[in-house]
Amino acid sequence: MSGPTPSGLRARIQEAIRVNGPMPVSLYMLMCLHDPHDGYYATRPGFNHDFTTAPETSQVFGELLGLWVAHEWMRLGSPEKFWLIELGPGRGTMMADLLRAASSVKGFSAAVQVALVEASPALRKQQAHILARYDIHHFDELGSVPTGPSIIVANEFLDCLAIRQFVRDGNGWRERQVGLDRDGNLAFGAGPPADLPEDVIPVGDHVEVTPALETLVTSLAHRFRQHPGRALFVDYGPDDRSPDETLRAYKAGEQVHPLAHPGESDLTADVDFPRLRRICESEGLAVHGPTQQRYFLTNLGAKERADALILANSQRTDEIRKAVEKLVSPDQMGARFKCVAMTLHGVEPPPGF
Repeated sequence: MSGPTPSGLRARIQEAIRVNGPMPVSLYMLMCLHDPHDGYYATRPGFNHDFTTAPETSQVFGELLGLWVAHEWMRLGSPEKFWLIELGPGRGTMMADLLRAASSVKGFSAAVQVALVEASPALRKQQAHILARYDIHHFDELGSVPTGPSIIVANEFLDCLAIRQFVRDGNGWRERQVGLDRDGNLAFGAGPPADLPEDVIPVGDHVEVTPALETLVTSLAHRFRQHPGRALFVDYGPDDRSPDETLRAYKAGEQVHPLAHPGESDLTADVDFPRLRRICESEGLAVHGPTQQRYFLTNLGAKERADALILANSQRTDEIRKAVEKLVSPDQMGARFKCVAMTLHGVEPPPGF
């Protein structure tokens, strides 16, 4: 596969703006991340060098999620067949760790059907390689996965969904757009007056809205009404308020301007957990959490699993301890990342909550 074209996507975005006028931030994000030729996920299958995810930090993360999944499978009644669905599986590292740990539970390996919801051909190839020993199925979207009992997991998936940004203008609002400055360079600006979605509760003079949250939750609720299921999301954002202005870009481990490297940097924004809860409740789903990642992983036995790994790999003691500490320390990933689960009402709270 040929490498990304540094100026290709930028030039096409600039031309689209010249022809059609400024575009909303959401469209800019979609083009940067998902353009089939020059988009970030299409051209960078080894993208984790731009940022560090929990599964890449320590195998303990995926292993604990594996035991969580196995526990919930048993709570579902240990169905003979069920779908284990991961949204945005990255390179497949978390799923590999998850399946290895869950396979210790009798009957799990025979029952599990692995569905990876991944649109990127480049990432699909990496996932197929890392998960070569397992029978995996790729799908473009959650709604394409066949019905049946299901457990859905996702780590750092919601933060990559395209957002709309709004800025206050007197007593009203305007949607933030990406246009061109006098020199023809990409620049942020405010569009014509716009109405906020009805379920958005603004705080301050900036608002971020993720339209795809409604589609995702509707799909979850539809699945769970047909067959029993669970969903677990791990992501970052405040749990007590909606985000205001959090769009960021990362390239080679450094934060860069969101307009500086279209298609060459990862774009991300904080998750609106309060709005996610409201949407879930409107669809009849029970929400557990969000709870800080440090509490979730500690309750699942992160310290005990680290001790067991150290016992078996004494030469890696410092490495293992530092990695797990990064997952649970409030100064690192432990407080910023949140865990939230969705079930139907009347279900006992899942482990960790």
